[in-house]
Amino acid sequence: MNLSDWVMQHEVSLRLGFFLGIFGLMAVWEILAPRRALTVSKSLRWTSNLGLVVLNSLILRLLFPVLATGMAVLAAANGWGLFNQVAVPGWLAVVASVVVLDFIIWLQHVMVHAIPLLWRLHRVHHADLDYDVTTGARFHPIEIILSMLIKFTAILVLGPPVLAVVAFEVILNATSMFNHGNVRLPVSLDRGLRWLVVTPDMHRVHHSVAEDETNSNFGFSLPWWDRLFGTYRDQPRAGHTDMTIGISSFRDTRHCSGLPGMLLLPFVGSITGYAINRREWTAKEEP
Repeated sequence: MNLSDWVMQHEVSLRLGFFLGIFGLMAVWEILAPRRALTVSKSLRWTSNLGLVVLNSLILRLLFPVLATGMAVLAAANGWGLFNQVAVPGWLAVVASVVVLDFIIWLQHVMVHAIPLLWRLHRVHHADLDYDVTTGARFHPIEIILSMLIKFTAILVLGPPVLAVVAFEVILNATSMFNHGNVRLPVSLDRGLRWLVVTPDMHRVHHSVAEDETNSNFGFSLPWWDRLFGTYRDQPRAGHTDMTIGISSFRDTRHCSGLPGMLLLPFVGSITGYAINRREWTAKEEP
């Protein structure tokens, strides 16, 4: 049995094991070295955020006979996609596929900020009044479905090896929990790490109520795309301990911390232009 076959056979166990391991590590780290004081009941937020994770997992299993890894197997069996047509070394196909898939997720993230209708879905993620490991998995079910369809399309076009898709899913899940962690890193370590991976201090800027800060640092795993495309922001104006997390127009726990309110949040209010499509906030940029 080769490595790809073994990974495919044990995919569920691998992904669950990494999820539980990283989640447990981050949860303990948040207790031992928290970056910020929490403002909302942790039990309320964790029950709602993790309840959303369970709901999303059930919905995906019900809607799709195969998920991302299964789609990669299907693409390979039918010769679909770039890497199923072009002969390249296996290691190169794996590395290139992980990097390209990460870029596609970055583009998707920019898209859900740029299109007002999609922002209504994505604001469930941003409306969390605190910022910790559970925020990294807090997404509306419709956005999760949309994300899966985008992954399917990317896999059909790219034709990545099965090993690359499993690695990408594990890395994305792990880094999302890491960079949403309410944890403190030494400044020098953070400075070095954020050239290789998105750190908690780097991504926390993206969860600021300030619109120009919200529309920066879109990366989940690799930090390079924000630097390359001009959306990188080093630090929040108010500092990490004093910045306000969330969305300025949603500050009540009913919509922000309770599961029923989170599910209804995309349908609250009228559709209007969103900050990423406006330029007046550029005057607020620091010199």
